[in-house]
Amino acid sequence: MLFKLDDGAPMRLKLPEWGGKRRGAGRPRTRAHLGLVGPGVPHLRRADFAARHPVHVTMRLQPGVGYLRSYQRAKIVEDALRAARERFGVRIIHYSIQGNHLHFIVEAEGQAALSRGMQGFATRLARRLNALSGRRGGVFADRYHAHALKTPRETRNAVRYVLANYRHHALEHLPPGWTDPLASARFTALPPPAEAPVVAPSVWLLRVGWRL
Repeated sequence: MLFKLDDGAPMRLKLPEWGGKRRGAGRPRTRAHLGLVGPGVPHLRRADFAARHPVHVTMRLQPGVGYLRSYQRAKIVEDALRAARERFGVRIIHYSIQGNHLHFIVEAEGQAALSRGMQGFATRLARRLNALSGRRGGVFADRYHAHALKTPRETRNAVRYVLANYRHHALEHLPPGWTDPLASARFTALPPPAEAPVVAPSVWLLRVGWRL
């Protein structure tokens, strides 16, 4: 805005601008800022489910946390799984570590137990991943996604998807019969060894039903 001094010389003052469209105004676009595509997991109340139904859980990480399939980060993930594999009413039966996300098949007593279990696991994992990278702040890009599995077919498809997930993402050719070393397929013997990051299934759909 221009004003004139007593001698007639112009003077420009920069005054605050109120109203109108301004660069950077409005609610921050959090997911776009993170480089994520899609609307994310809706912040709605999660539906409860019966304890006899296993759950497929997916957790996605923010950019900058690092490649999860690197040796150090994969070890951190598996150590966190060992600590959480049978706590808070949640049992971790299968898992798969991908570059920027994790898949699990779990048993849970209900939605409240699943939330406690995933929160405990996420807190432990985030603390150790941040310490490794020397970073601070959030590690997970969104709420975890959970889908209850209610039929043998649905359970079979989910288990196969989780165990073979790296083959789905891999750019290189993988030979037939290849087993992902960063998934629970190598612990299919019942019961899994004591050092495994998973426990044996207890519900019918994961013990018998998915194999039918």
